Amino acid sequence: MLTITEALFDQIVAHARQDHPDEACGVVAGPAGTGRPERFIPMLNAARSPTFYEFDSGDLLKLYREMDDRDEEPVVIYHSHTATEAYPSRTDLAYANEPGAHYVLVSTADTDDAGPFQFRSYRIVEGEVTEEEVKVVASY
Repeated sequence: MLTITEALFDQIVAHARQDHPDEACGVVAGPAGTGRPERFIPMLNAARSPTFYEFDSGDLLKLYREMDDRDEEPVVIYHSHTATEAYPSRTDLAYANEPGAHYVLVSTADTDDAGPFQFRSYRIVEGEVTEEEVKVVASY
């Protein structure tokens, strides 16, 4: 189960809506070994595409160095789907290389600022997808 604060939940959804019609992407880091998402880190979709996302390799290297310096790890890796449901695509599976992370997908398909959206979380290990419950809390 992914337990996440309302503030982080809202930031992820806002980023997905802001970057629509392109896919948004980012990371929520947390203290190493805790599994607790704490620090919201929106990233630039280097592909600038409505159907694909890609972290800029330089930005990603900088992020991992920063997390290492802060004794953090990627707890949540998120991105949005702009025209399909919030379920990992084959490409998403190919890029899922953090077996300990929660992979969050937000679908902004057919929505506007006030409309509905999907927010779903998955564990992806060796290409196997398992959906998990998301619990949104006021604070930890």
